[in-house]
Amino acid sequence: MSLTEQATESIKNAILAGDLVPGQLYTAGELGRELNVSRTPIREALQELARRGLVEIEKNRGMRVRSTSVESLIEVFQVRLMLEVPLSRRATELRTPESLAAVRAAYDDFRVAAESGEADAVLRADRDFHRALMAVAGNDRAKTLLQEQRDFVLQTGMGTVPTSRTPMECFEDHADIMAGFEAGDAAAVGAAVGRHISHTATMLIRQETASRPELGQVDADAAIDWLLH
Repeated sequence: MSLTEQATESIKNAILAGDLVPGQLYTAGELGRELNVSRTPIREALQELARRGLVEIEKNRGMRVRSTSVESLIEVFQVRLMLEVPLSRRATELRTPESLAAVRAAYDDFRVAAESGEADAVLRADRDFHRALMAVAGNDRAKTLLQEQRDFVLQTGMGTVPTSRTPMECFEDHADIMAGFEAGDAAAVGAAVGRHISHTATMLIRQETASRPELGQVDADAAIDWLLH
């Protein structure tokens, strides 16, 4: 990895870990000293993170980690629906015995994580199952974009487990995706992925707007479901 790529990953991980606080101003020099990296890679890394929507850059001052709005959260799920639904259909059309085994292994790991009852393990297993499915579609650029959307949600600290559903309920929400993929039914997989993303988005948006009035109120169904018709 180049110095810029290393700096990008380090700053991103600090955001996801909560070490960099939303709204607080951080200078390139300050971040460079912390990471032992010169200012040029830091500035380039911040430009990349701004493109991903994780930070806002203030010219000649520094950067701030973005606070999440409900609108930005909706946009994340809209992007996921736009990309994951057709890619999941394509993955089903392209599946091989080897790729079926890889997706099944990720699904089985997801079950183990759900049975453990650990929210963090479920989050990782959920991510890995979707990654395994998207990998079969063979579009690396789309995989990168989808990972950026997940990173954005992760840095908010928001999640439906265990607040709105149990680890096992989260796992079971993927059952029809796996069943369709095993059956080789592309239409069923696309419909199941769309249903799952819409369900998760609606649940999370309602959960967060109920507990954090400052996010505002929106019609979650109207914001998401138009992409499924």
